[in-house]
Amino acid sequence: QVYKGLDIITNKVSPQEQHLCRHHMISFVDPLVSNYTVVDFRDKAVPLISYIFARDKIPIVVGGTNYYIESLLWKVLINTKEKPSSAPRLGSDRKVELEQLDSAELHQRLSQVDPEMAAKLHPHDKRKVARSLQVFEETGIPHSEILHQQQEEEGGGPLGGPLKYPHSCILWLHADQAALDARLEKRVDDMVAAGLLEELRDFHRRYNQERVAENRQDYQHGIFQSIGFKEFHEYLVSEGKCSPETSALLLEKGIQALKQVTKRYARRQNKWVRNRFLKRPGPNVPPVYGLEVSDLQRWEEDVLKPALEIVESFIQGREPPAEPLRMEQDEKENKRSRRVCELCDRLIIGDREWAAHTRSKSHLHHLKKRRKLEASSHAGGTMGDSGDTETSDEDGSLPLP
Repeated sequence: QVYKGLDIITNKVSPQEQHLCRHHMISFVDPLVSNYTVVDFRDKAVPLISYIFARDKIPIVVGGTNYYIESLLWKVLINTKEKPSSAPRLGSDRKVELEQLDSAELHQRLSQVDPEMAAKLHPHDKRKVARSLQVFEETGIPHSEILHQQQEEEGGGPLGGPLKYPHSCILWLHADQAALDARLEKRVDDMVAAGLLEELRDFHRRYNQERVAENRQDYQHGIFQSIGFKEFHEYLVSEGKCSPETSALLLEKGIQALKQVTKRYARRQNKWVRNRFLKRPGPNVPPVYGLEVSDLQRWEEDVLKPALEIVESFIQGREPPAEPLRMEQDEKENKRSRRVCELCDRLIIGDREWAAHTRSKSHLHHLKKRRKLEASSHAGGTMGDSGDTETSDEDGSLPLP
């Protein structure tokens, strides 16, 4: 929502809602800027928060993107080289340049300057590897060393530095999965009805058509990584160049893809809250209060009333009537463990990721294939050892599955 324009695809709040309560950090970044980062967001948002506090008001940070919220709550980000101006540049930054390199070469470079960080990151995670290299190049200090310094500050922990605002709380609106999925599908239908295609078509014509023609389209950075651009790429580039029937099929494909990726993103958001907020280790973690929004007919009773009571309790310095959510931590879980699955020829980082991989369809398929091979080999060896078994020359070996 920081980018100018594209109000439908970014689900911006309506002018009517903005009139009821002043909103900040909306529609101020040029859509062609590709190097706007969470650091830029934090550097603009923190002074605004201070300004709101100075006027004896309470800032409400609304998600969305929980990584950005985390950057405001805790000291978790690293400043690198000063930018020449307060506004992000239209050109790419060093991290984007590094991401153009081959994954193996990129990871090898990091291994040479920061072996500890390289051991924690998957070689194929180009964005994180490039970021760590950028930190070293622009500060002269290994990324891992800076993270250790943050974690060792008073109030710090394994996931970063101390809490910036000690009297904060988190209100987590969550819904039953079936209700949430249905609501998200309806939201996509509403976006299409509100003019989503016209908005995307206009933006594609003004900003993206030339990039596609020159084969330099990048859906990994800036506004183009927003949900909705990749999903309608085929439809936009083929519009007017194919039959109406094909165009209609591509349009429907884009709509269904947008619904699927939106639901996946919502699941990742909920996972982030559980893993980074509820399970966050360390002494300084704001309480998280769950508000059930499955039934919108009960918004007043289930959401608005308890939320107001919680916030008023914080303002008055007393215990809220509601209990914060609790989630037990697995003290033995290692998020940076490294295992190689020889069956799938994959490097897996993290205990939870390893457990998920061993249950995945791909891994189980390879496991079943190996067991069939072992059974076939064992049967072939048994037949070969039997003096009563006759074999012909052309059937003397069993084919591998």
